Amino acid sequence: MMRYDDHTVCKPLITREQRFYESLPPEMKEFTPEYKGVVSVCFEGDSDGYINLVAYPYVENEAVEQDDMPERDQPRRKHSRRSLHRSSSGTEHKEEKPGLASDGSESSIQETRSPRVDLHIHSDVPFQMLDGNSGLSSERISYNPWSLRCHKQQLSRMRSESKDRKLYKFLLLENVVHHFMLPCVLDLKMGTRQHGDDASEEKAARQMKKCEQSTSATLGVRVCGMQVYQLNTGHYLCRNKYYGRGLSIEGFRNALYQYLHNGIELRKDLFEPILAKLRSLKAVLERQASYRFYSSSLLIIYDGKDSRAGMFVERRPEMRLKRVESSLPESLQDGGGTEPGSSAQPKVDVRMIDFAHSTFKGFRDDPTVHDGPDVGYVFGLESLINIMEQMREENQ
Repeated sequence: MMRYDDHTVCKPLITREQRFYESLPPEMKEFTPEYKGVVSVCFEGDSDGYINLVAYPYVENEAVEQDDMPERDQPRRKHSRRSLHRSSSGTEHKEEKPGLASDGSESSIQETRSPRVDLHIHSDVPFQMLDGNSGLSSERISYNPWSLRCHKQQLSRMRSESKDRKLYKFLLLENVVHHFMLPCVLDLKMGTRQHGDDASEEKAARQMKKCEQSTSATLGVRVCGMQVYQLNTGHYLCRNKYYGRGLSIEGFRNALYQYLHNGIELRKDLFEPILAKLRSLKAVLERQASYRFYSSSLLIIYDGKDSRAGMFVERRPEMRLKRVESSLPESLQDGGGTEPGSSAQPKVDVRMIDFAHSTFKGFRDDPTVHDGPDVGYVFGLESLINIMEQMREENQ
């Protein structure tokens, strides 16, 4: 992920996922990131070895084979430019160079400058990765290591093709953690099946094996990633997808317990608001006949900040970029929405993400049509609800 602004992240575009966001039933939109359109992104290296990722407004009927055209002939270059930041749970250290204007009539905006691919990125809140033996790594680091690994792979791929002036298309999606000071995130792979209808036999076999060997088969859900803020130490504990694949049913329960524990106490106040959202999502999905959300994930989010959090962390204000309003997508021109009102209950969120293998009756003329709701996904929600209800009863 890269960040377009505080409210918006950029995700590499997959056409099926884009079309799925564009055709979502209204009642599902509460449980998915807001879709804000598409941008074209150019990877621009300079003679000093620095990289610039610049976003240009995307016009769909201009998308035909412009990658091979000289820069001066590409009409999108006449629009305003927007630099992209790496997305993380905190702020990043950035090296800036003077803003550039795409032509003399427009305001300049700053561009992020990162030394080669060895990114100088840090968060205000350090991270600590848990290894396979459930012990803490000895080193506290200033970034989520899994996130950085994925990010560097993406940049390396873009860098290798930068000489061709290739334009990459990215989805603009709501940054679902932007409301949270210290976002604690549980990433769950949902359903008993992960491969899409279009998967090759080889890929389908690999995915089925992963499900059979994990809680995807027994519970309809497995841990795909986690970060949880610890009040006693002032850092995040992290897990990645490989940890989740090896969990038993009891191991899954323990992981969920760990996600709800802030290092001092179990956050019992989170049970009801999370359960309420899970039950509401289950009711919505049970009404979606023919929908299948293969390989989709579910994010559960809460804020690790409470009355004691200020003892451990003080967040610096994030750098902001100038914006040229006239050329931004309409959905971005209002600043990305308003902050939710304050509430006595802790703020939590539940969102479905990753729809690159989703389908429903009539969608893009898909040859396979499924009947009824996605029972594998609903089964995963039921398991999650049951485990949380049991945990609530045991810890009253």
